[in-house]
Amino acid sequence: MDVLAERLDAKLCEWKQATATEVRERVMEIIDLADSGVLDVIQSRSVEQEVLDVLDEP
Repeated sequence: MDVLAERLDAKLCEWKQATATEVRERVMEIIDLADSGVLDVIQSRSVEQEVLDVLDEP
């Protein structure tokens, strides 16, 4: 098993049920985005936002 998967599995057992449920939902969303190829667009948007933030600084 991947180190990340092992760590996630351990943490899901440690966290409160509500936290573990929220993390599961978000991880599933990320998996779905990765499967559909949307993450490339999201990364581009985050870089664009960083540039805009720098331009807005005094």
